[in-house]
Amino acid sequence: MQMSHVFHHPLCCKMLLCRFAKNASILSSLTNCISQQAYRHRIHSSALPQFCQKGASASLLSTLHGHRYVSPINSCTTRHNSNEASSDTHKVQLTSERFPQLKRNDSYGRLNEADIEYFKKLLPGRVVSDEDELEGANTDWMYLARGSSKLMLKPKTTQEVSEILKYCNSRCLAVTPQGGNTGLVGGSVPVFDEIVLSTSLMNDIIHLDKASGILVCQAGCILESLSTYLEDHDLIMPLDLGAKGSCQIGGNISTNAGGLRLLRYGSLRGNVLGIEAVLADGTIIDCLSTLRKDNTGYDLKNLFIGSEGTLGVVTAVSIQCPPKPKAVNLAFLGCSSYENVLATYSECKNNCAEILSAFEMMDLQSMKFVTTNLGLSNPLGECPFYVVVETSGSDAQHDEEKLNKFLEVVMEQQYVMDGTIATEPSKIYNLWQLRERINESMMKSGVVYKYDISLPLEVYYDVVMETRQRLGDNVLGVVGYGHIGDGNLHLNAVAPTLNKTVSDLLEPFVYEWTAKHKGSISAEHGLGFNKRNYIYYSKSEAAVDLMALMKAKMDPKCILNPYKTIPVCKPASKQ
Repeated sequence: MQMSHVFHHPLCCKMLLCRFAKNASILSSLTNCISQQAYRHRIHSSALPQFCQKGASASLLSTLHGHRYVSPINSCTTRHNSNEASSDTHKVQLTSERFPQLKRNDSYGRLNEADIEYFKKLLPGRVVSDEDELEGANTDWMYLARGSSKLMLKPKTTQEVSEILKYCNSRCLAVTPQGGNTGLVGGSVPVFDEIVLSTSLMNDIIHLDKASGILVCQAGCILESLSTYLEDHDLIMPLDLGAKGSCQIGGNISTNAGGLRLLRYGSLRGNVLGIEAVLADGTIIDCLSTLRKDNTGYDLKNLFIGSEGTLGVVTAVSIQCPPKPKAVNLAFLGCSSYENVLATYSECKNNCAEILSAFEMMDLQSMKFVTTNLGLSNPLGECPFYVVVETSGSDAQHDEEKLNKFLEVVMEQQYVMDGTIATEPSKIYNLWQLRERINESMMKSGVVYKYDISLPLEVYYDVVMETRQRLGDNVLGVVGYGHIGDGNLHLNAVAPTLNKTVSDLLEPFVYEWTAKHKGSISAEHGLGFNKRNYIYYSKSEAAVDLMALMKAKMDPKCILNPYKTIPVCKPASKQ
């Protein structure tokens, strides 16, 4: 379709670009129920349990969006209940069986009845030992990693976390800190029998300074719940993730999560002002500053941001929250080539820099997965590439003029094949679904091999094409989508089942290719268990050695999240 048939004169752009996606039955039903509320938080299926709390029909929502999402337990959004966990995770091979060469370190103590009695006295009613309940905590969101923990602890306060770790350190009991368990690299679940320390009940908002926009809260607060709270005060969270309905702010910080708003508001390292954390020996590190400027000594909070729970357990955070935009527009565009995607991005920066809040790319293979597996509607028809452009500002007329000027340029230059604009909340929400639910759609086809990499934009999509050619008919598809604005690509290969041939073709090829082109093997997901041995593709040996020295100093017995992040961690002998 010619662009002139869609966009016409730029001043009429808003009115003439309302050729929105026809809602599939799922989205139609959901929109009728909760479209306005859903858009406020840009919620996808993983966030639906929060809507159950707000009064929406749980049975309706579960019918609309699949079997994995159920009502929250103990005010904490979970991915599945014990029955689902039992039926789903029995198919997931234990990590220790999948990697038989990896042995449990004999230096770690083994849980006994005396240990359990101690924890029951410390945490009355908040010690979980039921096997069915533990399945959810033992299994990662991707259903690829499964541990065999026999105990999950649910503290409510920093002091309780301190007492737990002090005791575990004295007994050399390994601990896996766990937030919403939405990680994608096996970092939030046990490898062997580590005790799970869940922050799900640490969900209090401590303070909000409305004038400065600085929020102080416990680590277990769910990201979507924080967004809901802040919007009532005309503020928003500086990060937005597809898993916002389940992920917790402590986990976001521990993995240095990026997400959809990084282009506008920057990374968590820039927005987190202070952190409270507990070290392996129970020492509480109070760096919960609310100051924008504090140049006294080392910036200790950055030791914990991105350390994936290996240096300490984050228990509270202070974070700078930007004002809520008064005007939001979304353009969903189709491009004929990756070169035109880059040209569109350049023009977007030139014309909309001060209001640009997201610039996302997805390829045709991504679109086929969401339309085929989820029943979502493609508003444009087939295009080799799709772009999501979101603007957020304080003046609707100004923003519309800026967006229209940008669209006029990309049409004239023929960078864009087709497109549609949304200004209404429900229709913005519908269009975002096409981008935010790609991962969910791929999982319905089988096993997803996920790679979260950063690359220079000029070679950003080359790795997708080379991987697609390399894998050929061994997979159902190779997908590329991600955050053009910060160079973060999500490269995915979908296969019917776990397949050694596919694994061998992918690794270390993807990491070698990324390193060769001066990229990073982990842009926003962290290293966790899955990528720990590949760290040398992005960090020098000297840098990794320094990390190991820091780990040894802060956690000499290596009880915190063992077998994760760095390749080698040798715990001291039991005392």
